[in-house]
Parts: sequence; C-alpha cells; structure tokens
Amino acid sequence: MKKQIVVLNVLLIAVALLVGFSACKKSSSTSFTMSSLKAGTIDLNGATSPTTVPVNPVIIAGFSTDVKASTVTATSVTMTRDYDGYVVPLGLSVNGTTITITPTVGLGNGSLYKLSFKSSITSTDGTALGQVDRTFTTTGSFVPDGMIAYYSFESTTADVLNHYNPMAGGVIGIAYAASYSTAAGMAAKFDGATTLIEIPNGDVMEATTDFTLAFWMKADSSKHGQFVMGLAGWYGFQFEVAGDYTWCKLAAQYSTDTIPASTSEDLWFPGDGKTKDNGGWKGWTFCKDLTGSGGVKYLLANKWAHIVCRFSGTTKLATMYINGEKMKEQDYHLYDTPKTHFNGLKYNGAVGNNTFVFGFIQDKNNPTIGDPWADYSNPANNHFKGLLDDVRIFHKALTEQEIHLMYNSEKP
Repeated sequence: MKKQIVVLNVLLIAVALLVGFSACKKSSSTSFTMSSLKAGTIDLNGATSPTTVPVNPVIIAGFSTDVKASTVTATSVTMTRDYDGYVVPLGLSVNGTTITITPTVGLGNGSLYKLSFKSSITSTDGTALGQVDRTFTTTGSFVPDGMIAYYSFESTTADVLNHYNPMAGGVIGIAYAASYSTAAGMAAKFDGATTLIEIPNGDVMEATTDFTLAFWMKADSSKHGQFVMGLAGWYGFQFEVAGDYTWCKLAAQYSTDTIPASTSEDLWFPGDGKTKDNGGWKGWTFCKDLTGSGGVKYLLANKWAHIVCRFSGTTKLATMYINGEKMKEQDYHLYDTPKTHFNGLKYNGAVGNNTFVFGFIQDKNNPTIGDPWADYSNPANNHFKGLLDDVRIFHKALTEQEIHLMYNSEKP
C-alpha cells in the first residue's frame, strides 16, 4: 500500500511538471501580428491591392500587442517605388499597438509601391514580427513625383499645386474644349490672336539645375508659326513650332560656372536624322529621322502630341521626346565654351519682365524682346492657336522610363 502511494505521488508530480511546462511554453509564444493597415479609410491589408491611395497618405498599421518603439526604424519599415526601386523617406511614430507611417515627399500618381515591415520589429515583450509586405497603387494616371507646377485646364487656369497661379487680369480670351481623351477631361483653347495666360514669378520656376517640361498639345496648322509658351523668349525659355511645321524647339537660357554667367541654346528638332556623325552640329548625339514618314509636321499638325523637354545639369544632356519616343538629344560637353559649362537653367531677362505666359512668347506689357515679331498686340504674330493640356514642370530630369510610363498611362 505504501509503495502504491509513492508511485501515485510521483505520477502527480510528473503531471504537475508537465502542466507547468505547457503553461510556461504557451505564455512565451504569444503571437505578434499585424491586425490592420489603412490609408485613411482604404484597406491596405486585404486580399486585393488597392489602386486609389492618395499621393500624400497617412498610413496606420495596427498590431496584436504593443510595439517596441526602438525597433521601428528606417530600415525596419520601408516603402519602395516599384518601377525604379526608389526608397521613399518616411516619418515613423509608435503609439502602443500602432505605427503611423507618413511619406515625407509626395508620391507620384499612378505608381505601384511596396510597404514592408521587417522581422526586426518586435513587441514590447520581445516577440518578433514575421515579415509583412503589402502593395498599393496611387490614384490617377502615372505622373512622377517632383512637379513644381501643374496646369490641368479642367475649366480653370489655376495651378493644381497652387504654386504658380495666373496674375489678376492675366487670363485673356481663354476657352475650353474636349481634351485628348475622355479621362483627360477638358483642355485650354487658344484662338491664335489674343488668348493669353500670364503667370508671375516665372524666374523662380526656371531657377533649377535639372528641368523637365511636359505637356499635351494640338496645334492648329492654319496658324503659320506657333509660340506655344514663353518666359521672355530665349532669355528664359520658350517652346515654338516653325511656320511650316518642319521643326520645333525649346529655346532656353542656361546658367554656367564660367563667364558669361549664362547663355542661350536651342534644343532644336528638325526630324532630318542629322547628328554630329553625319553632317549635324557637333553636339547633336541623336536625331530621329522622320523624312520618310512626313516629318515633324506629321507629328504636330492638327493632332494631339505629348511633348517632353528635359535638361540635366549633371550630365549636360538636353533631350526632347514626342509621344514617348526620344526625338533629339544634345550633349553640351561637346559644344564650345561656355556651353560646355552649362549647369542649370536661369532667367536672364529684364528685371520685372519675369512673367511666364501660355499662348505667346513673353509678357504683353513688359516685353524683354523688342522686335516687332514679338509684339503681343499684333494678332498676325505667332500667337498659339490650338489646344493645351496637362502642362507639368519639374525641377528634376525625368528618366526615360518615367517619360514612357507617363505617356503610356495617358495616351488616347
């Protein structure tokens, strides 16, 4: 009997030890998981990746237990842009079971992003999070970040970004018409005689090392010669189409790191295929040959075209794209001094004449160029006649991939 009691006691002790061990094991394996992820009311944690996230989101991540704040860092929470691998800088804060993620730069429209939470994030009791990756796409058609001005012309001449709006009394004879696609909505209509939009502080718009101008245009070829837009002509920058539509160009003033401090040069596209290697100017490294397909006129006369002109102060390359395709490139390293020293764009017009205009080459009241052909008051001069839409100015040199994506997401 005594022996049976001893055996029973041993069994009871063993059971107690097993129960205690099991309870201890259960306590140490408390799960630490993401329970929610939202940008406003948009669920980023569902089975389907959302496509309507705003370009300035505040994202709240919720977890099953309190988060250890010191483990939430720029390396443990990352946001990566899909098309080029760019890592978006983030503001991060922790409050109990939540992490708030705020991009410190605006996201581009129509772009895919991946938000990652690494396993180095732990709860306050030391439990590690399993790797979590979620994707989302920002709203709208693709537009790279870095815009400093955007004119959508949705029955308004205002800058969507509210940086460079028209001056009081600076909108003359503007009308609106259907744009290049249903999604694009409305476009600004210019009559070729008086229509003008005047925007102050154009010199600030141009003061940049890297520059990209992108816009949609439908030029009416009944007007022979088109000053589409301008900031004191070549003393700032201007986009022009020839009277016979055999060429188009961006004339611009470039800053240098030598004397003189700035000088002008044309990014000129004649569509004849000539480069430094076959009779063109020594800095022309590429020119699309359109002689067998109707020339520049085929691209620009009476039809919508997407035009992008860019300059990089680092590479000293100026490039023009039409409808997503590279048409002209000029390498200013190969030019004569001082153009080999171009390092950005710069306004060099008269003080007080720094108005940027759509529809002509310069300010109507304070012109920098005094020649008769640049006189706004003469309706026979090269006032723009046609439609403009989605004019965007960037203080960065867009990549070729960004230009392709932008065109392909917007084209009719």
